[in-house]
Amino acid sequence: MDLRKIKKLIEMLQESDLNEIEVKEGEESVRINRKKDNVIHSAVAPNVISAPVPQNNDTNQVASEQDDELIGLSHIPSPMVGTFYRKPSPDKAPYVEVGQMVKKGDTVCIIEAMKMMNQVKSEFDGKIISINVGDGEPVEFGQELISIEES
Repeated sequence: MDLRKIKKLIEMLQESDLNEIEVKEGEESVRINRKKDNVIHSAVAPNVISAPVPQNNDTNQVASEQDDELIGLSHIPSPMVGTFYRKPSPDKAPYVEVGQMVKKGDTVCIIEAMKMMNQVKSEFDGKIISINVGDGEPVEFGQELISIEES
């Protein structure tokens, strides 16, 4: 399994409320668990590799402070697990910017899942207050992508 994929899985685990992720590709499998000993167990056939999973409490504190500030806003959730993209292609402008007004049904981003590009549309009329995910970052089902102040 590609080391970049394993690093992405670790990042996804750190950014979520999940305690464990397990992925199998053919004979290879990776299981990342942060419950007890904060160790990654990775196996390719009979070989086992272990590495510590770093914890970043500062990130969690910043996220909860931001959540407190954003109370009362509407959020556009991710409809699926995938990769978040702000632009239709690398050479195009982003769909939306912070401060921009959007109408219900406007495309605000794309989620790539299994090589398919899925447009995410606004469920509200209003002003974009924040874009909560970086371009090219993995997202989970239901994760808040964009915060909107409804008009």
